[in-house]
Amino acid sequence: MSTPIHPAVRIGHVHLKVADLERSLAFYCGVLGFELTQRYGTQAAFVSAGGYHHHIGLNTWESRGGKAPPRGTTGLFHVAILYPDRASLADALRRLIKNKIPLDGASDHGVSEALYLHDPDGNGLELYVDRDPSQWPRDSKGELTMTTEHLDLDALLAEAPSQP
Repeated sequence: MSTPIHPAVRIGHVHLKVADLERSLAFYCGVLGFELTQRYGTQAAFVSAGGYHHHIGLNTWESRGGKAPPRGTTGLFHVAILYPDRASLADALRRLIKNKIPLDGASDHGVSEALYLHDPDGNGLELYVDRDPSQWPRDSKGELTMTTEHLDLDALLAEAPSQP
């Protein structure tokens, strides 16, 4: 057995190929609420939450005007964006509804609650919040027993902070 990776290792950012930088910025900043941290003309931009240098890079270097890859091909399934609490995830849902962005699904996995959708370029996104590890479902041996159950979107929306 190999030595495990250091437990503090994290995925720092994702860099996505997009067809139209303006359209992607309108989605990631305008709809989801990320902040633009740096831009390289019409070719690339970096967005983040909370002042980090970037969580998501967007570029058109190999994809300007391109099409999303067809189903049945390899590539990225989705990018998971972790929200700090249920109210923040509820706010994300409210933003999606306001902007008429359709969901592909919404699930309660026992360990987390998640919204699934695609960005304008067809990249899969999971917007989710983790439950406290003390609440994670486990079997009699203490092993995780993740599930995929219906997520009550009305109950989630009820937790969204009031808008100014």
